[in-house]
Amino acid sequence: MSKGQVLEHKKQQVEMIAEGFQNSKTSVLVDYRGLNVDQVGELRQQLREAGVDFRVYKNTMTRRAVEQVGFEELNDALVGPTAIAFCEDDAVAPAKVLGQFAKENEALEIKGGVIEGQIATVDQLKELSELPSHEGLVSMLLSVLQAPVRNFAYATQAIADQKDEEEGA
Repeated sequence: MSKGQVLEHKKQQVEMIAEGFQNSKTSVLVDYRGLNVDQVGELRQQLREAGVDFRVYKNTMTRRAVEQVGFEELNDALVGPTAIAFCEDDAVAPAKVLGQFAKENEALEIKGGVIEGQIATVDQLKELSELPSHEGLVSMLLSVLQAPVRNFAYATQAIADQKDEEEGA
């Protein structure tokens, strides 16, 4: 590869990382030092199943990308081996999978990220990881919506029973 080709490849990689940050609902930076090959494979599989893109980039490339998209605050997290989880469709999925995996594997360290275009702290990402999944939220919403309908049905039945008693008396 010529020097010009190497430079072009690096530019393309910076663009890819920048687009990842711009197009994702949530991006999470992690330090994966200390995970063995099997653990990394398991983590990648869990993220893939959740629709999360998980990649390792050189910190110099990531620094250029975060500066390009205005997320310079992430530079402090770009020390040591860093992998980035990007997800365009689900704001909760990357934090949820990584948060759960970090609980079970202390070697995985969440270093920071971006949620809906805003720099997120480790604590904010942990809070996000503890939210119910989309399906869980929909289920909770449906049960809240169904409660008044059930209560209305019980009340209607009670009124009907009362009228029946009054008419029969």
